Amino acid sequence: MIRSTPLTASSRGENTIETASLARRIVDLVEDKQAHEIVLLDIRSQSTIADYFVICSGDNERQLRAIVDHVDAQIQRQFGLNPRIEGSSDTGWIVIDYADVVVHVFSANQRDYYRLEGLWNKVPPVVVVQ
Repeated sequence: MIRSTPLTASSRGENTIETASLARRIVDLVEDKQAHEIVLLDIRSQSTIADYFVICSGDNERQLRAIVDHVDAQIQRQFGLNPRIEGSSDTGWIVIDYADVVVHVFSANQRDYYRLEGLWNKVPPVVVVQ
């Protein structure tokens, strides 16, 4: 489990990472795959389910899958973390769960429908990338 304080990120103890650093690295990774409307929310003051949400959109199923695969592969390689992944590109919403950082990868239609940022409107965004 990842925490806001430094801790071992792999069972072998090779890497340590802070939750905020992980969230910001994920923002960089989704940007690598041309995700758009990227938002990083610090939800610690409003919820215990996670510390951060990263929310982003892709243009089609192929891009959604590319975003998820890239984040998963790079975070695994760099930090030894294996997330729980739910959803699929054909549903338009994929969740990558790193415990304290949860990544939501949406199609435009699903993002408009669920309006996740509206549910968390009491927390100011940490990062917004259009």
